[in-house]
Amino acid sequence: MSQLDHLKSRMAEVSDLKAAAALLSWDQQTCMPRAGAPARAEQIATLEKLAHGRFVTEEVGAWLEGAAAETRALAYESDDASLVRLTRRDYDKARRIPPALVEELARQTSLGMEVWVKARSQSDFSLFQGALQTLVDLQRKLADCLGYRERRYDALLDQYEPGMQSADLDRLFADLKRGLVPLVQEISRKLDSVQDEVLRQRFPIDKQTAFGLELAQEMGFDLGAGRQDESVHPFCTSFSNRDVRITTRFDERFLPSALFGTLHETGHALYEQGVSTALERTPLSGGTSLGIHESQSRMWENLVGRSRGFWKFAYPRLQRTFPQELAGCSLEDFYRAINRVEPSLIRVEADEVTYNLHIMLRYELEVQLVDDSLPVADLPEAWNGKMRDYLGITPPNDALGVLQDVHWSHGLFGYFPTYSLGNLISVQLYDRASREVPGIPADIERGEFSPLLGWLRERVHRHGRKFMPAELVRRVTGEELRAEPFVSYLKAKYGEIYN
Repeated sequence: MSQLDHLKSRMAEVSDLKAAAALLSWDQQTCMPRAGAPARAEQIATLEKLAHGRFVTEEVGAWLEGAAAETRALAYESDDASLVRLTRRDYDKARRIPPALVEELARQTSLGMEVWVKARSQSDFSLFQGALQTLVDLQRKLADCLGYRERRYDALLDQYEPGMQSADLDRLFADLKRGLVPLVQEISRKLDSVQDEVLRQRFPIDKQTAFGLELAQEMGFDLGAGRQDESVHPFCTSFSNRDVRITTRFDERFLPSALFGTLHETGHALYEQGVSTALERTPLSGGTSLGIHESQSRMWENLVGRSRGFWKFAYPRLQRTFPQELAGCSLEDFYRAINRVEPSLIRVEADEVTYNLHIMLRYELEVQLVDDSLPVADLPEAWNGKMRDYLGITPPNDALGVLQDVHWSHGLFGYFPTYSLGNLISVQLYDRASREVPGIPADIERGEFSPLLGWLRERVHRHGRKFMPAELVRRVTGEELRAEPFVSYLKAKYGEIYN
């Protein structure tokens, strides 16, 4: 066997162990008996420790050196050259993390999620405070092990958006604010011109489920290689490109909750199912970054799923599914209703205009928690204060405020900014796709999604993690990541909706 072959064999083992841990996590969030949480935490911790241990050995380092020499003459974008390049980056980072910390992180995030579920159900942050303190302390240790140039938060952000620094985020968010604030102010004077009462009737969950899955399949989600289940917080997970699972949550009295949750997670699933099979069981399998991943989910949820053209195709079907509820609602009124702008409590149900304000406040709180400038005990008060500052509303309880997101219970510090990055990237990608395949908007009106999906598969999906996120954006769009295209999109769309 060549050095590259040895490396591939070991990385396949590591991939299998991580997939097994992910499967246990999916089971925990969908159908595991709650009493199984302590045992499940130990099982996941064991698998993560084994995966880490098999990866950070001296022999893997030697194989990487040998494989680098064997692939030196290959093209930069070749599978093997990319495998060595990305695995070296992962290896150098993983070697800095003690095995005991890997194990404890896995254990406490599994336990933390169960504590969060209970605290959220009782709307009592005090029940989660101790677990969150433990997770914050562990994230600080992780950041210090990984190392950083300027801010501790940068080490955590790099876990989800490789190469991104918080200084880069600050510049992007400043540009975003400059465009968003005047738009929000303009729309705020006309909020009553768009109503959404039609969405707040009783919509039987079985019909919601069937309709959402029908749309997911129309978009290209292969249910022969995937499935949808229900969970407290929607998510997508993948064990291979032939086993990709999404979840959603239902609200019988608010149609968009599950509907757009399904479209969002379908965007993630389409990405995972589109990764080249040649990259399976390697570090290249899966998405480039969480920002690129969110660009896919936000594109299918919003640029496609909340477009007028999409509902020209889908609304007659929705009316047939809910004939009584939607009998008196025109296509245009429905389109305006699903795009109504209103400062809201729940991030996942926020409109496109105010959504990024939810992300900015979480980002600022995360930085303070990680830098130890905000005590965990003070988080609910800080959360409510930023909700007032950014959105002009105050959560009435913890469940609708500081406890609404699952991410911190999973130890996902550095993750939230990727949602806003995904919004920005989605517009740049969609604009490029529409220029290269001008018929895409008309295709969507006819319910033909394969031209857009095919373009994404070729330009983005099939490459897996072969390229760094900023590099991929440049390769596909020909420009750097910027806030301006997204702001222009919002101004055009909502300027028309709100006259």
